[in-house]
Amino acid sequence: MARIGDQRLGFTIGMAGRHWINNALAVLAAVWAAGGDLAAAGLALADLSDLPGRGSRLRVQAGSGEALIIDESYNANPASMAASLAVLGDVTPAGTGRRLALLGEMKELGDLSDQFHADLAPHVVAAGVESIIVVGNAMKPLAEALSAKLNVKLVANAGDALAEAETLLSADDVLLVKGSNSVRLGEVVAALARRQESQA
Repeated sequence: MARIGDQRLGFTIGMAGRHWINNALAVLAAVWAAGGDLAAAGLALADLSDLPGRGSRLRVQAGSGEALIIDESYNANPASMAASLAVLGDVTPAGTGRRLALLGEMKELGDLSDQFHADLAPHVVAAGVESIIVVGNAMKPLAEALSAKLNVKLVANAGDALAEAETLLSADDVLLVKGSNSVRLGEVVAALARRQESQA
């Protein structure tokens, strides 16, 4: 429920994650300010789901079954990384599945880049990640911060990340894929999806 001006609106958000509450409220505020139809906007927010690179979920062949991929590969910053890791933490893998993460470096963070990357460690741990693949030299501080807590693999690029992900994934695993767009992790998601299609 939201109160916008003198109106109350009940609506559903189609995307997963608490961070979408603020996003949805910003959308509704903009629609209200522009004199738009709030009811139509509320309905549209319910239909908003499965956006490629921004939260879509797909199942891919893994071991003797399937794994779930959470595709957040479009872009990344410290706040969106933390939010996406929280979404991963809310997913309970089936059977003996694990929570896994494939995280690409965050670009354009300036002099605080090392600190911003290292500061992701508590979010990774809180999400219950068992193994993580990190991509790019800027991820080295995160790899170092996590090395004593869980299985960490630092790789140079998306191609290496794909090879590691294919080796790591098992049935019932849940894998979050997120990084700055220039790291090209969307190509990893696409390659994993193509593998599923070829198995079908």
